[in-house]
Amino acid sequence: MTPVERPQETTTVPLPFFVYGTLRPGEVNHDLFLRGRTASEEPATLPDAVLYDGPGYPYAVHRPGTTVVGELITAAPGGYGALLAALDQLEEYEGPGRPGNVYDRIARDALRPDGTAVRAWVYLASPLIARDLRERGTEARPRRESTWCVGDRRERREARCRAPRPRHDPKDAA
Repeated sequence: MTPVERPQETTTVPLPFFVYGTLRPGEVNHDLFLRGRTASEEPATLPDAVLYDGPGYPYAVHRPGTTVVGELITAAPGGYGALLAALDQLEEYEGPGRPGNVYDRIARDALRPDGTAVRAWVYLASPLIARDLRERGTEARPRRESTWCVGDRRERREARCRAPRPRHDPKDAA
């Protein structure tokens, strides 16, 4: 598969999730959607992607030569289906190619710190939103590796950021 191919959702093997933005440890949606539902969380990067600032949360968009910093999240045993459904709802993903998608869930290779590739689900901006983001120029701090958090430059350097409000109540994600 190419890095941006939109795969069919017929995979029977649960994939980990590559998360960035408000789903990263210490951020508000991590606490609401992931706390107690994961078997492991480890640092990772997503090659050939860049972050754009959104209204309170970021969007990852395919771009060769750039990297997004985040984490690989593995669902707790027996919890994959429920976690997948909750994250799909949070990210406003209704299924492959649906026009109402805010994000598309794509299988991509994420990299562990040792360079090992891991196939994972990642939520990228849907094609129409990605086009609009590229045209508007709302890229988060241009740099080779993109990371995102709410706050000013000093807070970004210190890697401690205040989290924005969640977009959805997790009780609605059941």
